[in-house]
Amino acid sequence: MKYISTRGKAPSLSFSDVLLAGMAEDGGLYVPEQLPVFSQAEIASWSGLPYAELAFKVIQPFVEGCISDADLKQMVDETYAVFDHSGVAPLVQLEQNEWILELFHGPTLAFKDFALQLLGRLMDHVLAERGERLVIMGATSGDTGSAAIEGCRHSEHLDIFIMHPYNRVSEVQRRQMTSILADNVFNIALEGNFDDCQEMVKDSFADQSFLKGMKLGAVNSINWARIMAQIVYYFSASLAVGGPHRPVSFSVPTGNFGDIFAGYLAKQMGLPIEQLVVATNRNDILHRVISGNDMSKGALEHTLSPSMDIMVSSNFERLLFDVYGRDGAAVADLMQRFKTEAVQLEPARWDSVRALFDSYAVDDATTCEVIRQVHAETGYLLDPHTAIGLKAARECWKNRSVPMITLATAHPVKFPEPVVKAGLEAPQLPARLSDLMEREERFSVLPKSLAEVHAYIASHVHRD
Repeated sequence: MKYISTRGKAPSLSFSDVLLAGMAEDGGLYVPEQLPVFSQAEIASWSGLPYAELAFKVIQPFVEGCISDADLKQMVDETYAVFDHSGVAPLVQLEQNEWILELFHGPTLAFKDFALQLLGRLMDHVLAERGERLVIMGATSGDTGSAAIEGCRHSEHLDIFIMHPYNRVSEVQRRQMTSILADNVFNIALEGNFDDCQEMVKDSFADQSFLKGMKLGAVNSINWARIMAQIVYYFSASLAVGGPHRPVSFSVPTGNFGDIFAGYLAKQMGLPIEQLVVATNRNDILHRVISGNDMSKGALEHTLSPSMDIMVSSNFERLLFDVYGRDGAAVADLMQRFKTEAVQLEPARWDSVRALFDSYAVDDATTCEVIRQVHAETGYLLDPHTAIGLKAARECWKNRSVPMITLATAHPVKFPEPVVKAGLEAPQLPARLSDLMEREERFSVLPKSLAEVHAYIASHVHRD
C-alpha cells in the first residue's frame, strides 16, 4: 500500500517510510492512497475474536509489503498483552442502548496507549532492520506524552523529546511523563500552550537542519500509524453490540480530531456506523466549523478537560482532503489561509462535513454536573473528557434504537479536580501506580523559543 500527502506535492511513500517520516515534506499529512474495504460477511466472521487477533485483521492491509504477518502478529500480541483488562477495550452499559467504551486499561490509563504501545514497537522493528537511529519529537496536551514515552522508553534506536505546556497538564499526567528516567527520554515543559508545542513540532519537521544529519520522527497523531491502530476499537465495539448486522453510533471527545477520524475511516472501510458525534469543550473550533462553518482560531482556554485544550486540530486536514475530492492544492491553500485568518469551507464541502458528523460543545460546569449525575444514577465514575462525550451523545442522539457508544478516553484518576468539583471523592491510583506521587521527576522548563528548543534537542541526542 502507498501513502500520499494531503497537500499533494510530496512523493508517495511505503508504510515503513511514512511510519518514520511522520509529516510529509510539503507540510501535509499522509493518508492511504486507497482504503481497504471489508465485506459485511468478513466483518461478521471476526465476532468473538480476541482483541489482538482483531487488530491484526484490521491493520494487516495497511502494512502489507513492509512488515511480515509473523512480525506484525508478534508486535500486536505484545502490545495488547500489557493491558490490564482481558477484553482490552471493554464496554460498560449505562442505560438502554447507551454504552461506555473503556479505552483506559493500558499502561498509562488513556486511549493513546492503543496506538503508541504499538507505534514504539513498529518503529523499533523498522529502525533495527535499516540500522538507523531516529529522533522523536512530540507535543502533548497530557496523555500522548506519557503513552509515547512508555511505548518508546526501551527502544535502542531512538531518542524521544516530548513537549508539554508548562503547568497546563494535570499532576498525574505530568508525573507519568517526567518520572520515566530512561537515558533516551527527555521531557520539555514549554512556557506556552499546547498549540505552541504542536506548532514547534510542525516547524521542526519543515526544517530539520538543527539535527545535523539525523532524522526527525513523530508520535503525535500526525503519524499515520496512530490513526491506523485506533480504527480497531470501532470494529471491536460494534461487534460487541451486534454489528455488523445492526448499525451503531459513536460519540468521541476529541481535540485534535484523530480519534474520531479513525471512526470515520472505520465507516469508510465497511463498518455500519449511523452517527459520529464530535464532542468538544470550550475550545470548540471543531464544533463551530461543523455546526456553523466557522473555522477560526479563538483564544485557547485552560479547562477541566485539558487533553482537548486545542485550537488547531491537525487531523481535520485529513478529513478536508477527502471532502475536497483529494485536491491537495485546495487543501494547502485552505490551511495556509487558516494560519492568519478565519476561513469558511465551500458550501458544498461544508454540507459534506455536516452529513458525516454531528457536534456539541460542553463547558466546565456542565462537565462536573454530568460526572455528578451519572455517578448518582449508576455509580459509574466518568473522567471529564468522557463526561463531555456522554453529554454530546445524549444531545445529538437521533435514533435511540441504534446503540450509542461513548469513548471513555482516560481513567478518572488522571483528572481528580473535576471529580472533586462534582462533589465526589478523588479517585485512587491503581496499585501499579500507587507510588507515582513519590517518584523522582526529570524535566526541563524552556521558553517559547524554537531556537532554544532546537538547541536543547541537538545537545541531548545520542549519535551512533
